[in-house]
Amino acid sequence: MEADIFEYHKEEDTVDIKSFQEEKQKLIQPTALKDPKLAKLKEALVNWINSTLKPEHIVVQSLEEDLYDGLVLHHMLSRLAGVDVPVEEMALTSPAQIRKLGLVLEELDQRLGLQDDSRIKWNVKLIHNKDLLATIHLLVAMVRSFQPDLDLPPNVNVEVIVMEVSKSGIKSDVQTEVLTGEREAGPESLMKSEKEDPIEKLLKLEAHKVNTVKKAILYFVNQNMQKLGLQVADMDKQFADGVILLLLIGQLEGFFVPLCDFNLTPVNHSEMVHNVTLALDLLDTLGLKVSSVDPQDIVSQDVTATLKVLYALFKKHTGK
Repeated sequence: MEADIFEYHKEEDTVDIKSFQEEKQKLIQPTALKDPKLAKLKEALVNWINSTLKPEHIVVQSLEEDLYDGLVLHHMLSRLAGVDVPVEEMALTSPAQIRKLGLVLEELDQRLGLQDDSRIKWNVKLIHNKDLLATIHLLVAMVRSFQPDLDLPPNVNVEVIVMEVSKSGIKSDVQTEVLTGEREAGPESLMKSEKEDPIEKLLKLEAHKVNTVKKAILYFVNQNMQKLGLQVADMDKQFADGVILLLLIGQLEGFFVPLCDFNLTPVNHSEMVHNVTLALDLLDTLGLKVSSVDPQDIVSQDVTATLKVLYALFKKHTGK
């Protein structure tokens, strides 16, 4: 991870041979680790984690090295399922990490609907031992459950060595492990282009078409803001502090946002984030779901994020 807070002294790994006896171990074939499909899957999962945890300022670089202590999985569970497992934030010792992982994985398994141990392809020991196969199985299951619209590379299979250690010796076999199956061809998949966020589709079009829609939304905004004696000239900059956005929502929805609830003249970044967060919460309460927009995106003057929010209001109140 790209933060000093995540760096600490690592205890020396010890191998307990007895713990492996009468237990099957699966290891990805070294040659399979170079498979381009596997590399793409790992990259997609890393990007998904980083996108999800962007508001937490947590950056993951390696699935093996950055998930074993439970911190990332703890935050992912909180962001995706709204569940805050009561565990310490930083588990620095191996016993503390194992305890934290146990609580987080127990909650995750319940959320994933996996009560049958025979269906679970990961456990505390495997994740803590930085087992790539188990970690990928867990993350793919999380994507399928919490964000099923996310496209993962299909048909990713790897060759694994299955080893079983017993008192009589070691038995080994080579098998094919399925990480992701066929891309679903159901209605959701076939209609994906239609379900894609309209603003994201818009921004792929020619510049003059994008500007036409921007002008229409800006005209709509100013029609309503004129009633308050205000005018918006720069869509991105003037919405960045959340003030105009809150006033616009109140004007359109017919209610007054109490001045004590937000900062009318924000002077710093945290006050701006507070305002925008309140605005997005109001939209959510009103039933206006704005996909993949974080308060930080608006404050940072992200064009796509700002347009998504304004388009949601524009569509509701114009029917277009």
